[in-house]
Amino acid sequence: MSSNKISTKRRAEILDGNAVAAEIKAEVKDAVARLRESHNVQPGLAVVRVGEDAASAVYVRSKIRVSQELGLKSEHLALPAETSIEELLDVIEQLNSRADVDGILVQLPLPSAMDERKVLEKIDPAKDVDGFHPINVGRLVLNQQTLVPCTPAGIIELLKRSRVPMSGAIACVVGRSNIVGRPVAQLLLQHDATVTVCHSRTRDLASVTSQADILIVATGRAALIKSEHIKPGATVIDVGMNKITDEREARELFGDDAEKRINSIRTRGYTLVGDVHLRDALNAAGKFTPVPGGVGPLTVAMLMSNTLQAALMRRGIGNVSSEQ
Repeated sequence: MSSNKISTKRRAEILDGNAVAAEIKAEVKDAVARLRESHNVQPGLAVVRVGEDAASAVYVRSKIRVSQELGLKSEHLALPAETSIEELLDVIEQLNSRADVDGILVQLPLPSAMDERKVLEKIDPAKDVDGFHPINVGRLVLNQQTLVPCTPAGIIELLKRSRVPMSGAIACVVGRSNIVGRPVAQLLLQHDATVTVCHSRTRDLASVTSQADILIVATGRAALIKSEHIKPGATVIDVGMNKITDEREARELFGDDAEKRINSIRTRGYTLVGDVHLRDALNAAGKFTPVPGGVGPLTVAMLMSNTLQAALMRRGIGNVSSEQ
């Protein structure tokens, strides 16, 4: 169990996802400008949203804003909640056929009555910038060139740019979702790590995770990973994004840094935390991603990178920038 004693020790290096995301976006912006200059091509991203989910609307606005800042052409197709799946599939088919659209993203979640699998499989794999189409998943497993899910791709970029050795490292992924856990495990294998995937049925979780040089956690369970789960000096990547509303819980998680979080609970009704116990990670890990400000910013950055890569691959164009 995590100690109740509040420690001010700060041993772990904080990995700044915002800074790495800014680097990636700057590279994409430069490459997009070069592509327009050399081939008169402006990569195009179409984002489709169904219904009025407030969080989805915020996410889509952010993606559209960033794409425009980087010089991509973007459009937002906001469909009413009563849209039928047949109508949505027809919209996707139209986007599939458009030469000026390189990337198609259907914002999740969809209305509960819609078959998410059928919708995602309708997207042309060459335009599947989320990397969720079964063909792209298969190519990832076979280590072929493909569009990779954005969050896992961002995690690998964070590790590389933070000079965390992957080759020969013992890596553990906690969580086996198709969005994060499974694809990031495949990417780690491609970088010659020795990979274990843990999940809700794993016996004695700490005995497995505490052996890992690289620990990636994506479970959706606040503060699941504590000091006993972390190998001293390990790199811990926290993919979790959970809301807590209890001030006492915030004080236990954040210790001396709790006041800002408690103020957030009092003003917004919640504060965001990861799947890793913050104080324990700061005291045990060698490198650690915060929540927020860790993995989250990288997801949008890699979406932009995927849109650029889709534009290049669809046209058979090689790299247009030394950074790409």
